Amino acid sequence: MAQVTIEVNGRPYVVGCEDGQEPRLAELARRVDAQIRQVAREVGPLGETRLMLLGALVMADDISELRGQIEGLRAQLAEERAERGRVELAAVAALEAAAAQIEAIG
Repeated sequence: MAQVTIEVNGRPYVVGCEDGQEPRLAELARRVDAQIRQVAREVGPLGETRLMLLGALVMADDISELRGQIEGLRAQLAEERAERGRVELAAVAALEAAAAQIEAIG
């Protein structure tokens, strides 16, 4: 198991991760650090624990919103797939009717 030192709001933290995941962990830490610093700019001085909590709540809210968007997109995709199926069935029926008419002529 690898260990990485990350920095959040100017403080170092040693965090363990699977070997090879160090770059990913460093990128996640940069995102968390940016969020915590943003919260600190917006609300002013807070204790470290409250600052981390507010940053986590903001990120959880973002995740929740994104999950809602994903669910909406999944529902839209399902409806579009169903509509495509209906259109394909109508096209098949039209082709079968045309074939029947051609056979009746011939």
